[in-house]
Amino acid sequence: MTKETYRIIGVMSGTSLDGIDLVELELNVSINKDIPTSLQILDQSQGDFESNSWSFNICAAETIPYSIGWKNDLQIAINYSKDKLEVLNLRYTEKLAEEITKFIEKHDIQDIDAVCSHGHTILHQPDKGITLQIGNLPHISKLLGLTVVCDFRVEDVKLGGQGAPLVPIGDRLLFSAYDYCLNLGGFANCSYEESNKRIAFDICPANIVLNKYAEKLGKAYDEGGKIAEAGEVNQTLLQQLNSLSFYYEKPPKSLGLEWVKESIFPLIDSFNISTKDVLRTFTEHIAVQLKAQFNVNASVLITGGGAYNSFLIKRLKQISTVNVIIPTSEIVEYKEALIFGLLGVLKLRGEVNCLASVTGASKNHSSGKIYLP
Repeated sequence: MTKETYRIIGVMSGTSLDGIDLVELELNVSINKDIPTSLQILDQSQGDFESNSWSFNICAAETIPYSIGWKNDLQIAINYSKDKLEVLNLRYTEKLAEEITKFIEKHDIQDIDAVCSHGHTILHQPDKGITLQIGNLPHISKLLGLTVVCDFRVEDVKLGGQGAPLVPIGDRLLFSAYDYCLNLGGFANCSYEESNKRIAFDICPANIVLNKYAEKLGKAYDEGGKIAEAGEVNQTLLQQLNSLSFYYEKPPKSLGLEWVKESIFPLIDSFNISTKDVLRTFTEHIAVQLKAQFNVNASVLITGGGAYNSFLIKRLKQISTVNVIIPTSEIVEYKEALIFGLLGVLKLRGEVNCLASVTGASKNHSSGKIYLP
């Protein structure tokens, strides 16, 4: 499908379990004659996507919060048997179709080229060749009566990649004005250009940890980082967190809930400190790990729910020299859903949507599955 304007619905559910992000997008493409030929083609077999200039317009956007039941299911599904996971996958696929249909009807969306959906990650162990995003069963296209592009991570893992992060190609094509693009979601991850290659990786856990401990205080999350700000840093815990071996590995590298359960939660819980001190210490840990990634005076575009954590942003500014840019709320909250919309369009066009320089796969490729109604 090659055209100049695409009307797309992008769908994303992240590890922080905030809910299902839905965006109606208009994506526009034109030939970019200013890019040197040497940079235009990353993989001859996948089309010269780099010769195109992309722009976007978010027409409608909404987050559908998870019920307590769904949140619990998605949190503990990592422990489910194969049969139980299959049942959950079917239920979640039907859940996505239901919420997407409601979104379309609510906003009276017409002439949709495709729904481009990430699904929800349950298992991610790329070193073992395993990644599972539920909600990507083929019959979702039948339920919607629309073309669906989804399941973007599996092929990359088969090609020896981390299957993550996938958003950086969108950073390159849509947000190239910034030195770094930083997403503060369940995990903190960043992307940037180096020697004409996009480099990206997971930096550290973020909201996936902060939200867990905020919930111990009866809060869904620590609004503005106010609870953390009232706590004190436990220097011993901070030092041990910063000493974890993952932080000394070179990219490409990625994190999953499994690693957090094995390496982060037991370490934190071995310290007999108050929850607010846990939040304060882990917020400091995030700030320290973020600082380590950025060059002096770099411009950093920050999106994801963590962009609203005023205390975390303040600490990053205090301990580094970066120029923090927080965009409009629509981009802060829906950038990932927007970019998965772009990934879907690139797949429909047969163009590269997954970069080997980012994931460590054996080649650039056009990842994802296309289901027709």
